[in-house]
Amino acid sequence: MNRRLTLWIFLGLTTFGSCITYAQANTEVQWISFEQLHDSLKVHPKKVFIDFYAAWCSPCLKMDEVAFKDPKVVHKLNKDYYAVKMNVETTDTIIFGQQSFTNKKSNKRNPMHEIPLLLSSRKNAPFTLPAIVLMDSTFKAQARYFQYLDAEQLLSILEKTP
Repeated sequence: MNRRLTLWIFLGLTTFGSCITYAQANTEVQWISFEQLHDSLKVHPKKVFIDFYAAWCSPCLKMDEVAFKDPKVVHKLNKDYYAVKMNVETTDTIIFGQQSFTNKKSNKRNPMHEIPLLLSSRKNAPFTLPAIVLMDSTFKAQARYFQYLDAEQLLSILEKTP
């Protein structure tokens, strides 16, 4: 095979692979970390969607399979929001801005990281999962939801959040 033909095949496969990757990226929510969120908000302010979950939370897992796979929800989140997904039991130290946040109860029963407790606190009600927090581009909470939401319910919420 001559070099020119080899080059064309290589370029064709590379382009085809890029198209597949791009198509896949548009069919899934583009989740980012809190560290990435901080930098992203400084460069390009945008609304924030935070999904707090735990591996044992059945409604959380169902939302992953139903709501977060729905093409309309995926499109809306990827277009209008920075989407953050966080396991509430993580033992990772998370740096956000100039502060460090940890899971101070990591060696106890029901270990809960500081971030969900800070962002999802409710007056006179315990923290429950699933927990979703919607914030504006200045990182101020606009709404909090503590229940399973199907794709239609979630899309309705995303569309009406200022």
